[in-house]
Amino acid sequence: MSIHEVFMPALSSTMTEGKIVSWVKSPGDKVEKGETVVVVESDKADMDVETFYEGFLAHIIVQAGETAPVGSAIAFIAETEAEIETAKSLANSGGAPAPSPSPEPVPVAASVGIPALASQNGSNHREGRLVASPRARKLAKELKVDLTSLQGSGPYGRIVAEDVEAVVNKGKQPAPAPLAAPPTPITPVAPPTPQTPAPAPTPVVAAVPGSIVPLTTFQNAVVRNMVASLSVPVFRVGYTITTDELDKLYKQIKSKGVTMTALLAKAVAVTLQKHPLLNASYSDQGIVYHSDINISVAVAMDDGGLITPVLQNADAVDIYSLSRNWKSLVERARTKQLQPQEYNSGTFTLSNLGMFGVDKFDAILPPGQGSILAIGASRPQVVATPDGLFAVRQQMQVNITSDHRIIYGAHAAAFLQDLAKLIETNTHSLTL
Repeated sequence: MSIHEVFMPALSSTMTEGKIVSWVKSPGDKVEKGETVVVVESDKADMDVETFYEGFLAHIIVQAGETAPVGSAIAFIAETEAEIETAKSLANSGGAPAPSPSPEPVPVAASVGIPALASQNGSNHREGRLVASPRARKLAKELKVDLTSLQGSGPYGRIVAEDVEAVVNKGKQPAPAPLAAPPTPITPVAPPTPQTPAPAPTPVVAAVPGSIVPLTTFQNAVVRNMVASLSVPVFRVGYTITTDELDKLYKQIKSKGVTMTALLAKAVAVTLQKHPLLNASYSDQGIVYHSDINISVAVAMDDGGLITPVLQNADAVDIYSLSRNWKSLVERARTKQLQPQEYNSGTFTLSNLGMFGVDKFDAILPPGQGSILAIGASRPQVVATPDGLFAVRQQMQVNITSDHRIIYGAHAAAFLQDLAKLIETNTHSLTL
């Protein structure tokens, strides 16, 4: 008998259970090896899950909208149509199929195409097949890019759409397959990104006085992170920064698609180059100094959750590309299309409530990071000038929360002092 279980995959290191968003295949449908069969909601995103087996989707155990622990069976796949009824009988009786002979040992979550037990930056080939997201496959077909020559940057070496776009944009498009028609030079045009304001989060289910509304998957993830943060000893330091020069620069380059969020992230990232300890994190073995400066920025979701899209290598990316990246991240975050490395690879976090008119606030340190910076609104203030006169200046309050196990008050204060100098007197360097 050749009946295989499809297991709930671990799509992130913190994921303990997943929710079935939708089944792409229905019971009785033919499935190919590497084909997407189900969409699973993890802590922060919806992910396509592929099967390692060819056959027929015999029976669905966990229906759309339901949740299941990581590693539990969610469906059966039969290799032949004749075995579909057998699989249904096994499901109804609560039994599990006997393991079928396999040339290779199959890991616990092997029935889905998320190589959870592979190395993070391993090969993008698994069991003789290419591991690529459906979006990447579609884009590669449209742009005539040979996926076999790409190195995946997605989780565990998976090829994602950004890998295909990067090859085309750099003019390093590999040769097409022998049977494909000669490629026509293509100039990819970035699709226009709608300007979406940041509205206050609105719950999906209306709150009725006296009722209890269950937490969403996102909200449960926030709960776990916040509880984990309670075990970390932290301290907070505040600073007042004059933003006249930053505001002037923003007005000059806003028409080119630059966002204030990208400007602030860039300023923080450049300052972190001089303060690597603020970009580090604690571990039982010692201080972890990260090789990259990846800025997470907190974003409220419309359904009441919270996610932190990550601007990778924010210190090295130019402000215009950084702004485009940020708009893309926010758009995909709101549609739950972020890849895990796009929300869990941050080394320093920004939380900005200035757009709500908040003067100042304290932010809670995210697990696995050393610091988070809370940014308030920029407001006109009457200040004394060095020549003894009074003037009106735009000023904002920032408060940094740091892990006191590795970062001390003087470290945080020095970082804020250099950040203020950059924003107040050297903003032109942000466009270089």
